[in-house]
Amino acid sequence: MPAGPSTAARTPFVLLVVLLLAGGLISLLLLNASLNQGSFRLSELRRETTDLTGRQQALQQEVDAFTAPDALAERARELGMVPGGSPVFLYPDGTVRGVPSEAAAPSSPAPGPSGASAAPSGLPGLSGLSGPAEEPLPAPPAHRPGG
Repeated sequence: MPAGPSTAARTPFVLLVVLLLAGGLISLLLLNASLNQGSFRLSELRRETTDLTGRQQALQQEVDAFTAPDALAERARELGMVPGGSPVFLYPDGTVRGVPSEAAAPSSPAPGPSGASAAPSGLPGLSGLSGPAEEPLPAPPAHRPGG
């Protein structure tokens, strides 16, 4: 009967090894499931980022179209705005440089072939920049250290 005690002594060791292997396999299964779930979430977030980037670019193009100079000029004409004349500057001491005048509506806005009015400089309302507004600016007061 010497085989009986040695078999009984090995049973807890074999049971421990089997439990450790089963626990390891279950742990690996749970870890793999968690990694797969994270991978699916990552691919979903990448797809969402791609969609949102495309939407942001489309909105930026729309904003750029609305803020283009010709679109702004057209919208201003639709609102009844007219190009201003020569600029007038006010100095802190109350003096006025230039001659203030009321902006006048253009006599007949004849659009060119592209649908925009043709101004010599490409910008509407900048053709009349001559006159008193071209006088030189006064020099700023000289800075004296200690005084």
